[in-house]
Amino acid sequence: MNATKEDFQADLCVVGGAGHVGLPLAIVFASKGLKVMIHDVNAAAWETIRSGKMPFMEAGAEPLLKDVLAKGRLAFSSDPAALRGVPKVIITIGTPLDEYFNPVFKGFQRFLDASAPHMDQTRLIVLRSTVAPGTTEWLQRELHRRGLKAQLAFCPERIVQGFAVQELQKLPQIVSGTTDQAASEATELFQLITREVIHVSPTEAEFAKIFCNVYRYVQFAIANQFYMVADAAGVDYSRILEACKRHYPRLQDMPGAGFAAGPCLLKDTMTLVAFARNQFSLGHAAMMVNEGLVLYLVEKMAKEYDLPNMTVGLLGMAFKGESDDTRASLSYKLKKFLTIRSRRILTADPYVTTDPDILPVERVIADSDVLVLCTPHKQYRNLDLRGKPLVDVWGCHRDDGKGSGQPCREA
Repeated sequence: MNATKEDFQADLCVVGGAGHVGLPLAIVFASKGLKVMIHDVNAAAWETIRSGKMPFMEAGAEPLLKDVLAKGRLAFSSDPAALRGVPKVIITIGTPLDEYFNPVFKGFQRFLDASAPHMDQTRLIVLRSTVAPGTTEWLQRELHRRGLKAQLAFCPERIVQGFAVQELQKLPQIVSGTTDQAASEATELFQLITREVIHVSPTEAEFAKIFCNVYRYVQFAIANQFYMVADAAGVDYSRILEACKRHYPRLQDMPGAGFAAGPCLLKDTMTLVAFARNQFSLGHAAMMVNEGLVLYLVEKMAKEYDLPNMTVGLLGMAFKGESDDTRASLSYKLKKFLTIRSRRILTADPYVTTDPDILPVERVIADSDVLVLCTPHKQYRNLDLRGKPLVDVWGCHRDDGKGSGQPCREA
């Protein structure tokens, strides 16, 4: 049943609030005493959330969710009318890219078309999604065009997926507003959950969010390029990395190799490339390297193994370790290319529940001729591979179970 104004007078509405960005945010605000409306079209997710269970992996979230539900601080709706009378609204709608790398605003427009008639009493709208520079100003014009007088702020999230509940309350929050009043009201809101607020202009905030993700993506690209150079030379990049970093402070942030994937890093790099009118050549190069790592591994395996007559087992289908999220996972790109190069592909992942092809890892190991460590889940580091050969770009698995001595980096 949808919540309405009569059922629940919300202090805050989180639009897209059943997703990876919105739900932890809604729970944390509710834990600070606010009555929070989760507005989302994913009714299946509501039922899971209402039962006190998280629809995805998020450290520390479930006990907090159960607590705020018991205290009556969360409500759920897909009805735009539920926004009537809500003073503050946070929008976590995603901004996908089209085939030309340009941002698509249809999600925002659909939301505004449906919700604007019900937001006449909304005082503050906070844009939370990663957006191209200039989007906040565009949205401000859209609000004015529709007669909405709400203040508009852009306050990007910068959390590591899976640790939002912890990091929302620990990391400083970047706050920007199209007016001083918007910035002031957004500051007051976010100071309920974090102590430090950093004030910048909307365009500066948009760049800050994109630069954070693109910087990491470029870092991963040089690590993956180093890996391919070292591997082609017949040496172990993980051993080189350990030698470079041990007791050498200037290289402590040098990452290991591995799949750089997920719903943000590549997309945000594409966004910056498009915004820079394709003049961000470093971003182009990073995309070619990180996406090309999959093709490098396929060619490497084709040279070393009789793939047409072999079964290949892929260990890990989530886009990063200790996650159940398969969005934009390069494991599936690898699966696609190996499908036409090998006899059969088997897949395992201890966390992924949305893929019917996932098998128990023991069966994948037993029935495969060669294995690929795609996702560095911790439990894979000490697996008994039964003597099967393993392709391990991460450098996480060793026969002694100790790995390379370097923790596998996060995607």
